Amino acid sequence: MKAKTGGKKQMTKKLIAKAAARLFHMYGYHGTSVRNIAEEAGVNAALVSYYFGGKKALLEYLMESFYEGYLRVMEETLTAETDRRPEELLVILAENLIRYQLDHFDLSLFVHREVTTDSTLVRELMATYLMKEKYMYEIIFESAHETIPLVPTDLFILQYRNMIIMPFLQPLYLRQVHTLEPTAEVFLNRYLAMVKEWVDHMLTPVVQ
Repeated sequence: MKAKTGGKKQMTKKLIAKAAARLFHMYGYHGTSVRNIAEEAGVNAALVSYYFGGKKALLEYLMESFYEGYLRVMEETLTAETDRRPEELLVILAENLIRYQLDHFDLSLFVHREVTTDSTLVRELMATYLMKEKYMYEIIFESAHETIPLVPTDLFILQYRNMIIMPFLQPLYLRQVHTLEPTAEVFLNRYLAMVKEWVDHMLTPVVQ
């Protein structure tokens, strides 16, 4: 009975988090109320506070959960692909991170938009999660430091990271201006092919 109750609580919590991510993306944090979230999730409004402690705490939970999952993908990729050359590893990592964001589409769009604003929460996320992300990118370069000396690490990381998050930072631009669907597999395949070409162009001539 306890296991069944625990499973129901987890499901309710996931429903609330998913509803909040969707509404925060569509209407913004300030344009979304606790009642809106509860109605979207199909639960009593009191449960939002019960599980998360209120809307602000729910916001923090969503953003922290996103980056924890994002960094977990990075760590698992680096661990699983230790025998890869830097250019190979970067292509595999790009696909894994893009697919992670596709699996959490509404949340990805909201988080990437939210971190463009200056707030205490965003500064804390940068200090905690984004600095770690930067460190893991640097590990890839440090492992091949002598073979890619001509590539400026900081600028390479900025450009590479921008390619990974761009489809989730500007989906409306992709859809309305270029008639591209960022959630479509055909777009993903074309996009990853472009990422591979860029990485190869930047690194392969120097590595060889």
